[in-house]
Amino acid sequence: MAKTKFYGTGRRKKSIARVYLVPGTGSITVNKRSIDEYFGLETLKVIVRQPLVATENVDKFDVLVNVHGGGYTGQAGAIRHGIARALVQADPDYRKTLKVAGFLTRDPRMKERKKYGLKAARRAPQFSKR
Repeated sequence: MAKTKFYGTGRRKKSIARVYLVPGTGSITVNKRSIDEYFGLETLKVIVRQPLVATENVDKFDVLVNVHGGGYTGQAGAIRHGIARALVQADPDYRKTLKVAGFLTRDPRMKERKKYGLKAARRAPQFSKR
């Protein structure tokens, strides 16, 4: 294997994840902490592992992640996107599987901006007849 590190950038909401795949035993490290230590919820851990499960690479690669911005859910989505992109770099044959599952598509949903005259993006001031 000429190249031992595969890289992918993942984004979701305000989160940006830099993901490196290194051939190994299947450990996932997020910001120098284990995935179990970083993510409290089991659902977020499942989201992060989805691309590896879909391509049957759970114990073939060690995943090294540097993620910042947003909350835990956004970060988990960004990591999933980054892992998917790195897997395509590792083996272009995975592209079809990941594309059908929707892991290569950047989720375009963002926070809606606050409008003037309103208390939030859509929340209007309370109405009273009197």
